[in-house]
Amino acid sequence: MSLALEGKKIFVTGHNGMVGSAIVRRLEQDGIGSLTAGRKDVDLRDQAGVRAFMERERPDVVVIAAAKVGGIHANNTYPADFIYENLMIASNLIEAAHRTDVQKLLFLGSSCIYPRLAPQPINEDSLLTGPLEPTNEWYALAKISGIKLCQAYRKQHGRDYISCQPTNLYGPNDNFNLSTSHVLPALLRKAHEAKESGAASMSVWGTGTPRREFLHVDDMADACVYLLRHYSGEVPLNVGWGEDISIGEVAGLIKDTVGFGGELVFDTSKPDGTPRKLLDTTRINGLGWKPKIALQDGLKGYYEWFLAHQADFRD
Repeated sequence: MSLALEGKKIFVTGHNGMVGSAIVRRLEQDGIGSLTAGRKDVDLRDQAGVRAFMERERPDVVVIAAAKVGGIHANNTYPADFIYENLMIASNLIEAAHRTDVQKLLFLGSSCIYPRLAPQPINEDSLLTGPLEPTNEWYALAKISGIKLCQAYRKQHGRDYISCQPTNLYGPNDNFNLSTSHVLPALLRKAHEAKESGAASMSVWGTGTPRREFLHVDDMADACVYLLRHYSGEVPLNVGWGEDISIGEVAGLIKDTVGFGGELVFDTSKPDGTPRKLLDTTRINGLGWKPKIALQDGLKGYYEWFLAHQADFRD
């Protein structure tokens, strides 16, 4: 099934965030506007408020890019916030979409939905086959629930509600707060501040040996629009680059991108997280979609965006 998005009213949640804003930009490239709403317009954690908003606006398509997100430290510190807020966002939006007869819905999951020791690269069939990574299980459980909600509404009500899970993302509008950010923005900010202060070294959490895959958010947004147009299946599809790199190696790339000449010091008192997380993207590649922005190229633009917006960052 193919869906023409032109002329549709598309509600993109989380439009101020990294992923949501990228999806809005990508739709604009095709000449398609988006319906957006800030928390002053509708609190996605409030069931009654979400239902009223959806009844009033009546979108044709909904993209759930809104989420409470954070790195290892944030997940460990605020587990109740992560599971509750993300459960409410998914539940309220999917139920309200059904009640208002939304034609298509895309729920964005996360690669952390998979078992900690899933076979690599991780195939979509690995979901719910083993224990989760303890440092982000609360967030993962909420995302798994969102995926299962899409499948349940498809099964019971025939809804064309789909989901996908991206690998680690980076790009414009990323979160550079060192207490709540993911690994890439944290490393980039640390490298920049070490360079500016003339430090002899910068600290990197863990041993540097875990391997991660990184995808530019503009590629992710392109995949989302592609899936809205061309995918109507039950399976939640992986979206990734298809290759991984060690944390130590990516820290070195960031050091070179920023121009920091000091040493990398690995703080082994800090957790590594999952040893490796590489997604198998065979399914989405088979649909005809592939990413375009290589990590080294993406990091250059990423740092330029950081420099242009660093005055806006708040810790």
